[in-house]
Amino acid sequence: MIAIVGPCGSGKTVLVNGLKQYDYHARQIAQEHSFVQDMWQVLTKPDLLIYLDASYETCTERKALNWKRHEYTEQLRRLSHARENCDLYLVTDDLSTEQVLREILVQLQGISS
Repeated sequence: MIAIVGPCGSGKTVLVNGLKQYDYHARQIAQEHSFVQDMWQVLTKPDLLIYLDASYETCTERKALNWKRHEYTEQLRRLSHARENCDLYLVTDDLSTEQVLREILVQLQGISS
């Protein structure tokens, strides 16, 4: 079981869908909306935690969000426990969806080797 967390617009949904095409059991965790710091552990007990990161500007553009920087900052605060405990970390700002999937697949291969 692979759990994926990150701020809104970081690419979680696209990555989950891509990993499923390669027969990985992956699930997006909406940790960014929870006040429970370890909600990612409570909901899934994952074997692996992936943290996707993206800047405020990128997230806002990708999701056409009408939010303020302090709301993004609050999401990062709520995600801090997951970020500190993730197995794989990837900044997605300058990557296409295909590049994100490829990079994570490479990292997953490195873990299983």
